[in-house]
Amino acid sequence: QVQLVESGGGSVQAGGSLRLSCAASGYSWKRYCRGWFRQAPGKEREGVAVIDSDGSTNYLDSVKGRFTISQDNAKSTHYLQMNSLKPEDSAVYYCAVGPVYGGVGGFYCVLGAGAFTFWGRGTQVTVSS
Repeated sequence: QVQLVESGGGSVQAGGSLRLSCAASGYSWKRYCRGWFRQAPGKEREGVAVIDSDGSTNYLDSVKGRFTISQDNAKSTHYLQMNSLKPEDSAVYYCAVGPVYGGVGGFYCVLGAGAFTFWGRGTQVTVSS
């Protein structure tokens, strides 16, 4: 059974930083995508950042230059370092794991919730102005 457990959420003032962690267990795909998503009240869940098994990353435009996704394969854990946080970054953040897309020409991750299979329960991030 695949399990993903997030940690690291909390409250911070604008301009501050937080680091989210997602510890995963129960899967052993050779190729995979790991991602972070967020959902604010009344809004759809949106992709924030993804990283594939080769370390290639992709980001939501509004977080580029501020957020960094990384992973520790030995620990089956991925992280989201969030710097220069803004009030509009406030949301419940979810980590997820899913399959890669593509084939012989190359593999890639999709920055979309529908492309991911396994999800954590979420952790709240609140940024005050």
